[in-house]
Amino acid sequence: MTTEPKPGAGDDEKPATFVPTPVPTPEPTPGPRIPSKTPLYEAMNAARYARQALIKEIEQLTKTSLICYVSPNSEIERDDVIAMVDLLHNTVPGAPVDLMLHSPGGDIDAAEKLITLIRKRAGTAPVRVIVPDYAKSAATLVALGADAILMSDSSELGAIDPQVALPNGKGHLQTISAQGYLDAFNNWAKMLREDPTDPVARLMLDKMEPSTIHRLEQATTRSRKIAAALLGTAMIKDEADASAIVDDLSDTRKWHSHGQMIPQEALLKLGLSVKYLAPHDPQWQLYWRLFCLQITAANGSIKLFEGSYASLALP
Repeated sequence: MTTEPKPGAGDDEKPATFVPTPVPTPEPTPGPRIPSKTPLYEAMNAARYARQALIKEIEQLTKTSLICYVSPNSEIERDDVIAMVDLLHNTVPGAPVDLMLHSPGGDIDAAEKLITLIRKRAGTAPVRVIVPDYAKSAATLVALGADAILMSDSSELGAIDPQVALPNGKGHLQTISAQGYLDAFNNWAKMLREDPTDPVARLMLDKMEPSTIHRLEQATTRSRKIAAALLGTAMIKDEADASAIVDDLSDTRKWHSHGQMIPQEALLKLGLSVKYLAPHDPQWQLYWRLFCLQITAANGSIKLFEGSYASLALP
């Protein structure tokens, strides 16, 4: 007996197909979030960012690191050294450095330290000091330590005779020129030698204490030695020429006040390495624009140390 297969069974059936169960893709593990400036912080520091962007623009033009010391009223002092070290932190060792300098002066030893730090960072590369407005007294000493000084019509240096505080006849301290005081002493002493009975010369000399004379002689000698040594680092190699320039910048008979303007024309005649940029020169306009932004930020009450990376405002 033959048995017929039932319909739907046997060869007419298709083999079952295996379909794998899909495996869910794991969510990526979130990495550390890169912090960014908050909107309020960025808004509060927008002026600083703009100045530093301009510094970077100038650096791209000159191929030189630019650092700035802007102090409209406060004097150069020992504490400025820390801020200068911070400014130099990101400058390339052995590369050229430009220093924009605006200062009424201050401590001559601190001034020597500031320009020495910059020169050591630059090594044998050139150092330039840019003077947008004034670099007086001890700030002039800083400029003398550069390879060259960039100036325009608005720029001025000053005499380097030290200023000291001495009590006047009423016991109140007053700031006087050390060299001017010594000049007066030498003048009265000469008059007394010529006429030992001169009552005015004797009266004036009696008011001048030997200890004060000694102190002022030390101050003027120190200032002259610093100036000559700084000139000898780069700008003026001949010792006799450097000494003559120091004598001129210390001459109170030529520069009748400590604040008297010494423009680039006079400095060129002395033999200093001065590069003049006209006010309409595109490069000088960048310097002047930066200076105007910085002097506004300083507001007459702070010192501004600024570079493309660091920006420090100190009282």
